[in-house]
Amino acid sequence: MTLEPAFQIFLGDCRERVEIALDRWLPSETTQPANLHSAMRYAALGGGKRVRPILVYAAGKALGAKPDCLDGAACAVELIHAYSLVHDDLPAMDDDDLRRGRPTCHKAYDEATAILAGDALQTLAFRILCEDDDLCIDRIDRLRMIAELAHASGSRGMAGGQALDMQATGREIDLAELENLHIHKTGALILASVRLGALASGASHDERLPGLERYAKCVGLAFQVRDDVLDVEGETEVLGKTRGKDAAADKATYPALIGLEGAREMAQRLIDEALENIAALGAAADPLRQLARYIVGREH
Repeated sequence: MTLEPAFQIFLGDCRERVEIALDRWLPSETTQPANLHSAMRYAALGGGKRVRPILVYAAGKALGAKPDCLDGAACAVELIHAYSLVHDDLPAMDDDDLRRGRPTCHKAYDEATAILAGDALQTLAFRILCEDDDLCIDRIDRLRMIAELAHASGSRGMAGGQALDMQATGREIDLAELENLHIHKTGALILASVRLGALASGASHDERLPGLERYAKCVGLAFQVRDDVLDVEGETEVLGKTRGKDAAADKATYPALIGLEGAREMAQRLIDEALENIAALGAAADPLRQLARYIVGREH
């Protein structure tokens, strides 16, 4: 899809900011244990759409936060996402060999190192929220951010969603079950990204927060629906991961339940609803609007 020039600049700036910040927070691969630190950097740097940190920056911008105050939260959500990908790709989980156009972490290193790298990436995320001196908020809001990310990552969020996904593999489930699965597996961390951007803005009690949260819930589900569509009609070289992996693993997907066209229509309805919920935020929320359109129109 064609992106507006201003949004292209915003995406580039966000990706550059989070890459620099991640590089600063991640341990150097010249320090011991060097192999583990190398695997952590391999998993977290140099690739990916960075949708979750971009959501942090976009939500923060909509509420008036300075970018410096958002870098730590952007890093934290991306590290949680990176850890989840490392673990999801393992043979005991989704068993994939390709991620972001290159070998998955356990293929580039080994399974034990990949497990430890994922563990270390997860704990580093919480260390950043504890120690980041640029967070322009009080201790209570900092604790709220830590609690938000913990909830989104755990058994009531992303990890729980992955468990539901594994339980659903190979059996028929209905649309409500599939939606519940992805509200946890994908949606929880996307919602947390928006909430962390708001909290980093000092907006824990802002009357605009409920609308932002509804936006995030719609965007999170639309993101997964689009992922399912791309797994059917995308190309491995563009996706950066194996096309048709879900069908091969007999996973429940939106195209399998409602067809490709039904899935496309569902994603667009969700994006329309997301945009309605931030209509009152004005021009400051334009990056959120463009990001929603990007998510439903992306090719990888």
